[in-house]
Amino acid sequence: MKFSSIYVASLSILLAGGASAQDMQVYGPNPTLPEPERGLLPDMTIPEPAEWGDKLPKVPENYAITAIATDLKVPRQTLVLPNGDILVAEGSGGGNAPKSRPKDFIAGYIQSQGTTSVESGDRLTLLRDSDGDGTYEEQVVFAEDLNAPYGLALVDDNLYVANQDALVRFDYQEGQTEASGPPTVIAKLPSAINHHWTKALTASPDGRFLYVGIGSNSNITERGMEAEVDRAEIWEIDAQTGAHRPYATGLRNPTALTFQPGTEQLWTVVNERDELGSDLVPDYLTSVREGGFYGWPYSYWGQNVDSRVRPQSHEKVESAIVPDYSLGSHRAPLGLAFSIPEMGDDFAEGVFIGEHGSWNRADPVGYKVVFVPFSNGKPDGDPVDFVSGFLTEDGQTRGRPVGVTVAPDGSLIIADDLTNAIWRVTYGGNE
Repeated sequence: MKFSSIYVASLSILLAGGASAQDMQVYGPNPTLPEPERGLLPDMTIPEPAEWGDKLPKVPENYAITAIATDLKVPRQTLVLPNGDILVAEGSGGGNAPKSRPKDFIAGYIQSQGTTSVESGDRLTLLRDSDGDGTYEEQVVFAEDLNAPYGLALVDDNLYVANQDALVRFDYQEGQTEASGPPTVIAKLPSAINHHWTKALTASPDGRFLYVGIGSNSNITERGMEAEVDRAEIWEIDAQTGAHRPYATGLRNPTALTFQPGTEQLWTVVNERDELGSDLVPDYLTSVREGGFYGWPYSYWGQNVDSRVRPQSHEKVESAIVPDYSLGSHRAPLGLAFSIPEMGDDFAEGVFIGEHGSWNRADPVGYKVVFVPFSNGKPDGDPVDFVSGFLTEDGQTRGRPVGVTVAPDGSLIIADDLTNAIWRVTYGGNE
């Protein structure tokens, strides 16, 4: 059955106008920032689910895409193991965040229309292609009874999983298809309320530290600053002792983390704040400075003050770092992976980003995987659609990309938590 998109028009009392669409610079280091638009209700639109039928996502010429696993239970992130097996973190988290405003109930209902009805898996599933023909004929549960697992990292024989409430470790031996026992807790993670529940994860190049992204407990501190203790941060956790410290702060929701190959530079994608209009505030890709502050909640994109926050902190605003690269507003980036030359000449240098898709806009955006080209180690140029076709012409969506992983063979692995599938993109030049 097909449904039309749900749309709640903004009952606006605009504070000020903005730049016209044709004049706006959406992407890059210097995006256009229109004046905030605030009304009784924000723009809210989310495409309702549609079936794929005989269609597939769109990929560039000389690339192919296949679903290598289906009927999963809310796949979020993936990890390619040394022998080529793929681990999938499946689950959906979040606490019982109190709703005190009418718009909270409306937004919650609208957001729910674009999510799967499948129950949270709370597990890791292992996929194996035994004969290397591109068909992953083995699909087994590696570990279960987890708590909304999201981030994954492997360091030597240690498999780390970021549940919504704790960073845990499994012993891992290459080739095993199920965990040998329950995990060991390395560090507890903030989980009260859990407005933003996902816990992104990556390991330092030397494996000594784990980095965990912890999102805020609100849009813009409407639950009070006491609810934001240890939130909107990237934690650095000692892999041996579990001791942690804030590595960077003021990042509203850092949903994916990775180190740039050959460097010790950490990168992240961040979901920025809502309810300031369809074209504010840009979600972003940025390198992460140790000890850096990125503005939330006091300001956005550097020193642009958010007047909703009380009390303000002029000192914090002055110290806020401008992100490296705007992805455009409300794209909801949830996946991040650096490319390798095996991906083909056109996509050899840069990052792939899984965009889960908007809700706080009049017109849907995101719902695709984009490639941001790099040169000299930095983003350079507008994003290119790499996997699209999730949005239909009549305003529905067939899928919603989350995590992206580049495999050593140059294939791209994509978790889709609406289709409940894992997609694999391959380059014809590698065959």
